[in-house]
Amino acid sequence: MRELIEKEQRVTIIPADFKFANKGTVTEVSPEGFTLKLDYPADGILKNTYCEFYTDTKHGTLYFESYAKFISDNNVLEIANPAKHKFLQRRRFTRIKFVYDLTVSKDGRDYSITTLDISAGGMKFKTTENIDIAGKYDIVLPLTETMSISCHYCPIRIERADDGYYYHSGRFEFNDNHDRMTLIQYCTKRSIEISNK
Repeated sequence: MRELIEKEQRVTIIPADFKFANKGTVTEVSPEGFTLKLDYPADGILKNTYCEFYTDTKHGTLYFESYAKFISDNNVLEIANPAKHKFLQRRRFTRIKFVYDLTVSKDGRDYSITTLDISAGGMKFKTTENIDIAGKYDIVLPLTETMSISCHYCPIRIERADDGYYYHSGRFEFNDNHDRMTLIQYCTKRSIEISNK
């Protein structure tokens, strides 16, 4: 882990409850783990309770699970060395298959679409409707039977195929950082589940 985590490195930590996701800066690295100074209070992060960690390295996005051995009053955590780690895809966000019949909305009008894949950065879908590439569209993404997130979809590329469909690719914009972190964690977990099959 000492070759992968360095001082001044930025790390995202996500506990079981997404709303307490936090970021921090590595201040020390040792054979036993590393010290992380959080940007925000360590609410929702419990001692000796596993969390997910993400950080960008020259090898790609590093993912691992570990726990805080100690949490100080000034939001400094001593993180134990993880038993194992994994590098996610080199692209910034993991893209996964995501097929649903949904709607995107703009200026009070709904457009029917079929999503093909998503990532925390955006999505690809097909539609028979000629949706304007300009502007932002509202969409609700059903991640599980009990959890969905809301965001804006901004088209980047549209292609008309021989099958009569328009194929859209675009990016997401979020009003709520909790929704963004939820989607990052969902896509990462699905990617790991798929790769382990």
